[in-house]
Amino acid sequence: MSILVAVTDRAEGAAAVTAAIAEAKLFDTDLVIVPLGIAASFDTSALDESGISYSVVARKGRGDRDPAEAVLDELEERSDVDRLVIGMRRRSRVGKMLIGSVSQRLLLDSPVPVLAVKD
Repeated sequence: MSILVAVTDRAEGAAAVTAAIAEAKLFDTDLVIVPLGIAASFDTSALDESGISYSVVARKGRGDRDPAEAVLDELEERSDVDRLVIGMRRRSRVGKMLIGSVSQRLLLDSPVPVLAVKD
């Protein structure tokens, strides 16, 4: 069993990492981190201090690849992932209706249970 966390370079990403660390400790499992932000590297200091085993996925393909597709592809490739953790931000009703979001697609299309956290 492992937990996959999709991490953006915004506050929601930090909230997702915090929740994923708590889940990993609760289930005594490891984390798989998929960075979705523009930054090429992911700061692992919070994970190093937690003592949890983790791996950071280097995203493959084009840099402008759809982040939701990248996460869904990772879930398909990794049969050991039992939970997905994502961060969400508040959007207006009109924004939800007119503009799709990565978190909404992951909630609807994920083959595993999703833990969605807000900052």
